[in-house]
Amino acid sequence: MARRGRPSSPAPTPPPDNDDILSEILLRLAPAPSSLPRASLVCKRWRRLVTDPAFLRRFRARHRRGAPLLGFFTDGKRVRGVLFTPTLEPPDRLPRGCFSFQPADEWRILSCRHGLVLLIHSEQLQVLVWDPVTGDQRRIAVPPGLLTREGMMVIDGAVLRATGDVHGGTDTQSSTFQVVLLCSELEFSRAFACVYSSENGVWSDPLSISYPPMFVTNIPSALVGSSLYWYLIGDSAAILEFDLDRQRLALIDMPYGYEMPFNFCLIPADGGVLGFLCVSNHDVYLWKRTTDGGGAAVWVLDRTIELNNLLPLSSHEALKIHGFAEDGKVLLIGTTDCIFTIQLESMKFARFSIHLASLNSSICHPFSSVYTSGMGLGDEQGNELLLDTSH
Repeated sequence: MARRGRPSSPAPTPPPDNDDILSEILLRLAPAPSSLPRASLVCKRWRRLVTDPAFLRRFRARHRRGAPLLGFFTDGKRVRGVLFTPTLEPPDRLPRGCFSFQPADEWRILSCRHGLVLLIHSEQLQVLVWDPVTGDQRRIAVPPGLLTREGMMVIDGAVLRATGDVHGGTDTQSSTFQVVLLCSELEFSRAFACVYSSENGVWSDPLSISYPPMFVTNIPSALVGSSLYWYLIGDSAAILEFDLDRQRLALIDMPYGYEMPFNFCLIPADGGVLGFLCVSNHDVYLWKRTTDGGGAAVWVLDRTIELNNLLPLSSHEALKIHGFAEDGKVLLIGTTDCIFTIQLESMKFARFSIHLASLNSSICHPFSSVYTSGMGLGDEQGNELLLDTSH
């Protein structure tokens, strides 16, 4: 009896090129600054793959939602320009001079978000959008006619990437971003806001809102969903909301008991709502603005963090909030000679010595981005790919 043969199976699909497989593996490396330089040292083939511009674009796009906190910017006091302080531990710590911006004129930081820094030159009536990783800059004139009104001045601003392009663009020329300027009349009873879009290069018509005499502090704005928030203070206090989607300005009450807070910041809280983080003595109180059963907006206390149980503090040390990294939910809080970074989900912290007296402001602007600069430079052994390994 003849033996029946097995049916022939379809021809197997040819496996992808080995370089394709390896590239997919390398794309999954952590977005730490040392990841790609270390991979490039394995062999010439790996170096060729991780220095390819197309690979670097894909690497930035893949990790754009989880970009690490590289450090923070401050305005210099003794040296004109913008100072960068790295916060990562070796071998991921960046060189202190890697993000150098020392213009001949006086520029002031307004905002730092989505891998971009926004600065303003009040006399030249210009703002500058700077990508520290690529070095790209875009100078934009303040809206014509806005500041020609009697008593008008720019009091604050914000920069943000377009939705879906957070850390995704390769530079300020190829990615879409928005600049928001907040202006006020001299008597601080009316605010104006306008938006610049890099997509069409046009400023929007200004929106305005009236309120009791108050002014915007230098506390950085918070971005929650599609809304920006600023803190107003005067005889009373309030929060100014700018809904970018609805193009609407509104005032929000402060949490009860914090009508005139001193040591706090506005943050995006869990659930996509506005948060209010305040420090009293060595305790952190986190409030959330949510809705009650009737649909009314209310403030509720969400968490209390006892810093005495977390940080190495002496009982007499005073604490001050210096900034908040929205991307990684990292609080920057410090004493007179150091700053702590605290990740609010894991509660991991790090300590950095810094002389606050050398800074022009106690406000720190956290900078998160996927750092790939230097890839593609240097010899086959990666001699140019140097990171700060000092402790």
